[in-house]
Amino acid sequence: MDVKTLTLALLASTALAGHAFAQETSASDTGMTPQESSSADTSEEDLADSEADLIDELNIGVLGGENAQDRMTANQCLADYAAERLGVDVNIFTPADYNGVIQGLLGGSLDMAWLGASAYAAIHLQDPETVEPVLVKTNLDGSYSYHSIGFARTDSGITSLEDMEGKVFGFGDPNSTSGYLIPSVEIPAEGESITMEPGEYFSDVVFTGGHEQTIVAVNNGDIDAGVTWADGLGNWEDGYNSGALRKASDAGIVDMNNLVEIWRSKPIPEGPVVLRTELPQEVKDEMVNLVENLHSIDEDCAYGVAAGETAGFRPIGHEAYETIVEVRRREIGG
Repeated sequence: MDVKTLTLALLASTALAGHAFAQETSASDTGMTPQESSSADTSEEDLADSEADLIDELNIGVLGGENAQDRMTANQCLADYAAERLGVDVNIFTPADYNGVIQGLLGGSLDMAWLGASAYAAIHLQDPETVEPVLVKTNLDGSYSYHSIGFARTDSGITSLEDMEGKVFGFGDPNSTSGYLIPSVEIPAEGESITMEPGEYFSDVVFTGGHEQTIVAVNNGDIDAGVTWADGLGNWEDGYNSGALRKASDAGIVDMNNLVEIWRSKPIPEGPVVLRTELPQEVKDEMVNLVENLHSIDEDCAYGVAAGETAGFRPIGHEAYETIVEVRRREIGG
């Protein structure tokens, strides 16, 4: 079975798993989580004192995709809440690309990050003991999937991949699930003549550096079309409920009425919030508790951290990403 067939089959099974997850979480009353129960037994002041003895600081990495200042601003509230709970300095790092976060986690200079599924798979394949997935962002309908979205300018006359023959197609980052991995497999499956080789079906295939850069490049007419990510729920005019298009629309970077959707991937499993495995368990429990309850603690903060309107974060484990890990392994020939 080749990588293309494997990917499509595995993503189909992952989508079903995501749907089952949504049904389970919406139909059951889980009550207090183990993390909440543990936190309730200890005062925040005592907990902060004890955890300050365990770590000197906590470093959170934020994946590329938009400019560094916007990433810093959106996540600073999370750092402030974490610093208050842990009693140590909490720092936000915004590397220029996905690999900066990947290497930071592998090297131990970063303790926490919200990764894309492909970036998590890259880390797991290099060292499965480096990080552990703990939470996943859920959509307003309870699902934990999103889509890679192909888009072009409305005035370009491009409305489908058929119109992209001989045109320039832009992708974000080689380590991005929605910005490259999934489109690189699913787009060629749309037609026998479509390939990802520059100069064949598309006149050129370029990397822009991230989701925001792709959106800006399409909006400015520097490339004919690009791909980014969105939950695919809500209204196109708003940039959907969450994702890079929503953030760009909120920031005034783009007027969604000037863009048109030309392609959409199958559902992709949302990437996990990960913590460095070697962190003290008390620290991990406290950070899981904070992020899991962030939506109820500070809705505006949760909006920025999760890139739009969501139902918050829910627990998740490695098993949810085994399909993506296998796809990534096959892609690199492992």
